[in-house]
Amino acid sequence: MIVVTGATGNVGEALVQGLAARGEKVVALSRGVKESRHREGVEYRRADLSDSDELAAAAAGGDALFLLLSGEQGVFGPPPSEVLRAIERAGVRKVVLLGSQSAETRPGNAAAPRITAFEAALRDSGLTWTILRPSGFFSNTFAWAESVRAQRAVHWPFGDIALPQIDPSDIAEAAAAALCSDEHAGHAYTLTGPEPISPREQVRDLGRALGEPITFHELTRAQAFSAISEYMPAPVAEVTLSILGTPTPAEQQVSPDVEKVLGRPATPFASWAARHADAFR
Repeated sequence: MIVVTGATGNVGEALVQGLAARGEKVVALSRGVKESRHREGVEYRRADLSDSDELAAAAAGGDALFLLLSGEQGVFGPPPSEVLRAIERAGVRKVVLLGSQSAETRPGNAAAPRITAFEAALRDSGLTWTILRPSGFFSNTFAWAESVRAQRAVHWPFGDIALPQIDPSDIAEAAAAALCSDEHAGHAYTLTGPEPISPREQVRDLGRALGEPITFHELTRAQAFSAISEYMPAPVAEVTLSILGTPTPAEQQVSPDVEKVLGRPATPFASWAARHADAFR
């Protein structure tokens, strides 16, 4: 049985679907369970990573677990050793941790110390482990959906700075590969898209997916900070804008790891946009 934390998010939900399609028995954990999400072969349970006893009870019977530190859990919470002990108490013997490329490239960012601590604790535990470090998600462009629907326009900074962002479904597929096989045990993978792509190019591809043009309006950094800090903590907004506006060479580099794990190239943004066009109509 495979346990998936963060099961209602962009990666977690795709992972639950993919594992169920493989015929795996899945327990999907989240802080809130919605009946509409229930699917055949999947048991939904409530669990909060900040409550170690609740996590141990919810993960009971699992053989492998996907560990995602979402929201505040990515910045603060119980010590990593406590969380991992709870997972071990549940009987789990394999953990696939979703980290972040920025913990490596931006060690001073707010979430980096906790993610790095989890990686270290996992390596030192008796658990079989795999670590996934993705770049930015294509799904971050859902932030544009309202203005695209209402105005056929996107307001965003750094229009011509390209980064190799990734389809969350590719991350989910890589996680499934690691959870279902021992081939990836003891490996840490950096997961990126197939090529760097700029916001202006993403807007172009969205327009093609919708069959009509979208106008790109470039914001200043200050304007962008004001906009995104409405839905993310200020320190996270600062790091996000630093990555988008002044990426390091490592953050601009395409990694071969998606193809190494999946045996195929990473999904391009145009394909993601075509798949999710209805969200922008």
